Amino acid sequence: MSRSKRIFTYGTMIFGFAIAGYLLYRGLSQFTWDEIVQSVKAIPWSNLLLAMLYCAGSYLCLTGFDWAGVRYVKSDLPYPKIALASFVSLGLGQSIGLAGLSSGAIRYRYYAHWGLSTEDVAKIVLLSGVTVGLGLLALGGLVMVLNPADTAKILRIAPSAVLILGLALLLATVAYVLAAAFLRAPVKIRKWTFKMPTARLAIAQIVIGTVNFALVSACLMELMQASENVSYLKAATAFVLGNIAILVTHAPGGLGVLEVTVRHVMGEQATIGALIAFRVIYFFIPFFIALPISLIGEAVFRANKGKSEAKKENDLRRNGDVSPVA
Repeated sequence: MSRSKRIFTYGTMIFGFAIAGYLLYRGLSQFTWDEIVQSVKAIPWSNLLLAMLYCAGSYLCLTGFDWAGVRYVKSDLPYPKIALASFVSLGLGQSIGLAGLSSGAIRYRYYAHWGLSTEDVAKIVLLSGVTVGLGLLALGGLVMVLNPADTAKILRIAPSAVLILGLALLLATVAYVLAAAFLRAPVKIRKWTFKMPTARLAIAQIVIGTVNFALVSACLMELMQASENVSYLKAATAFVLGNIAILVTHAPGGLGVLEVTVRHVMGEQATIGALIAFRVIYFFIPFFIALPISLIGEAVFRANKGKSEAKKENDLRRNGDVSPVA
């Protein structure tokens, strides 16, 4: 990475941490520690378990992001390996921040070990990012069309304008499928060649991406339901707007940004306990599961590399190409 790119990357990370710290302070400073603890304890176990189930469903969908990318590069890598690389990279990357870079680096470690090229991994990361965008476009369009009033209040525009914006977002996803169906000419960027996925794969991206964000919204709603009667559409609206804010600020894991945005949209319906429980369930628990798995994987990779190098050296010695070490 060049010096200018390093400065930009680290600067973005510092900016993201600063924004996250400030917003987290603003969001938590109005509560005492006892109030926060009591708010979390007030969430029934049934709500917590359902939220965890929705979270698990979301991470299952996230493996579909990688599956689509691997199929795009025409690799026959089996799904269990794809799921492992996806969960570890996103389980860590979503909490570390700059998920595209951090999860991309972890993906490269796995996929390169399994024989994929640097170009293949870059395409997998790119297609996964596109799937994220398509999911946000589709779910954002749906909530704007079905629930224009809440979005209009937040954006301070007329509900009719929100409705038009929602339809435009949905049309953008349709345009992507049409482009996949009819634009087959490849695009060359430096030494790499990119082309649109097949229409079938494009539809799969939209479905997987939308279902993923729909499940995360359900996870958030379930936790807020513990104290208030929260509509799914309003919770989905809050989550979509929160994700847009995260993309703008680059805060690590959306820390502080997601909480402040959701609370701004939901008001008192988004209790501090529900927001902290969501942070723990969707970010912290996967992070602490993915971390030891990544360490074990790294140890296995190193052991296999050592065995491969030893075997290669022994083969060379048997062929007389390397002199034995005294």
